Amino acid sequence: MLLCRVSYPKPVNALANQSPDRREILEFIALAAAAGRFPGFARWVCAPQHMEHPTDEPRPHTYQPLFFTPAEFAAIDQLTETIIPRDESPGAHDAGVAEFIDFMAASDPEVQWPFRYGLDWLNARSQARFGAALAAISETQIAELLRPLAYGAAPPADADGRAFFALLRRYTVMGYYTSRIGLQELNYPGLKLYSESPACPHANDPEHKHLPPPIV
Repeated sequence: MLLCRVSYPKPVNALANQSPDRREILEFIALAAAAGRFPGFARWVCAPQHMEHPTDEPRPHTYQPLFFTPAEFAAIDQLTETIIPRDESPGAHDAGVAEFIDFMAASDPEVQWPFRYGLDWLNARSQARFGAALAAISETQIAELLRPLAYGAAPPADADGRAFFALLRRYTVMGYYTSRIGLQELNYPGLKLYSESPACPHANDPEHKHLPPPIV
């Protein structure tokens, strides 16, 4: 149930609300560079880093969270998969987005409390609405919790929930579109090998007509 406004190869779920633009992709890649050197990921792979080091040591069978508790990590995995689910292409779980978010939270004290508080807030909301914690409710029920936070339909009293969802959505999109899976979805040119420098793919764009022709 994708939540995104810009059209990308993977139709971004309504809950994702927006796909990253090209400027954001560059920002995400820069932020992911440090994460790409971490050997403990079981799933997440920063595509450019992976291309530079194709002979990295074998990955662990399971990921050991650096910041979140096992229950919190499982909740992050559920939530990110609801934001970018698997459809005809891999979703957030396949891309290892929860691993990326855990690594980034462990590396950035400024987001640790917002993530942990947000999970507590959402668990409390789940208990109040469905009589069970996030880990015990269905994907449909999780989507019901997130939808008002994603679309701004939640009441002012839910400001903390909206703030948490905005943070989670940003890191979900960041983790997905800097992973090898996500960059393949974007048809990222850095994953390809070229025998010569390609010409601009937007030759008919009025903003590009002032550019000189490609050198052959």
